[in-house]
Amino acid sequence: MARSRAVFPGGVSSPVRAFGGVGGDPIVMASGKGARMTDVDGNEYIDYVLSWGSLVLGHAHPDIIAAVRDAAALGTSFGTPTELEVQLGELVKARMPHLEMLRFVSSGTEAMMSAVRLARAYTGRNAIIKFDGCYHGHADSFLVRAGSGVATLGLPNSPGVPECLAALTLVAPFNDTDAVRTLVRGSSEPVAAIVVEPIVGNAGLILPKPGFLRALREIADETGALLVFDEVMTGFRVAPGGAAGLHGVIPDITALGKVIGGGLPVAAYGGKREIMARMAPDGPVYQAGTLSGNPLAMAAGLATLRSLTPELHREIEGRTARLVAGLRERAAALEVGLAAAQAGSMWGFFFAADPVYDLDDAKRSDTAMYARFFHAALARGVYLAPSAFEAAFMSSAHSNDDVDLTVELLGDAIRVARA
Repeated sequence: MARSRAVFPGGVSSPVRAFGGVGGDPIVMASGKGARMTDVDGNEYIDYVLSWGSLVLGHAHPDIIAAVRDAAALGTSFGTPTELEVQLGELVKARMPHLEMLRFVSSGTEAMMSAVRLARAYTGRNAIIKFDGCYHGHADSFLVRAGSGVATLGLPNSPGVPECLAALTLVAPFNDTDAVRTLVRGSSEPVAAIVVEPIVGNAGLILPKPGFLRALREIADETGALLVFDEVMTGFRVAPGGAAGLHGVIPDITALGKVIGGGLPVAAYGGKREIMARMAPDGPVYQAGTLSGNPLAMAAGLATLRSLTPELHREIEGRTARLVAGLRERAAALEVGLAAAQAGSMWGFFFAADPVYDLDDAKRSDTAMYARFFHAALARGVYLAPSAFEAAFMSSAHSNDDVDLTVELLGDAIRVARA
């Protein structure tokens, strides 16, 4: 890390990795296999970060390794259409039929940035509504009261974002439809899009209240705005059809990432055909990328989704429920307030006595205890997110024995952190 800090700001290539939210030095990883990672000092950890949700099949899954190796042998990049690109696009569309057309990009930020540009062009409007604590990547329009590393590091907004652009981003509390209606009615600029993580993962895991997403759909329809779901984290994680399928609410545009790349840099955005037809070369809205649809990434995504059957989804979800129930029991036995939640193979918790419905609730949780707990868990061989404001994940590589061991280890970590 000393060498790394001489090369990179904070010694990292992404801010949350720097352990700013929990203190101490970051762990430098050397390898991963299945449910475990090993650091450069030879310490092994049961991993529940899983490349921030990307590795739904675990580390170094043999099918993914074989697919990437076979693709690399034929060439690492062409800058042209490939058959793998078409196959993955067809598979994504089959599982999420509301994505009538889509486009591959290389990151969630790129997908969401493009989705908002498209929404503004389609509606002819400029303003967008986002939700406090939801993180949609680091494009200028989104770094206004964002989650993830912005919340972890206590940054209210980011320097470098022009005030005139930030003014076009209106912010409401998550789970508050009255606030959304007030913003729409009171905005001097007509609203182009309501942008939301349908299940929040970037302020810790926060579930939508019953009816919240459907109300957003109704508000969008009433006002002519587009509803944009950021499913970079939830897509193929919370259910086979993502959060849209789980809650039965269909957005106009969806952004995907993480799982669809199987651990390689892949994201996508898509939606109704008439909207996507505005994208160049069919329409005037420009977006391009040299490595978009990269064959190695397409191969990894195909291998992942082909393995991730509905049956496997249910299996991973069951193990996640087992872990969350065990943690609740351990916390209750220690008389520690724990607000824990699950959505498919996503899970998370706050050290809080009351349920968490939005970012303000999350900020009232005991983040100092989380920092102590994180290091106690790390010392016991369990790797969690180095921030109280991030979700955790389960993979198909985690066994019931892994889960039961984790409950035991984390229960002991709670005991130590409480003291």
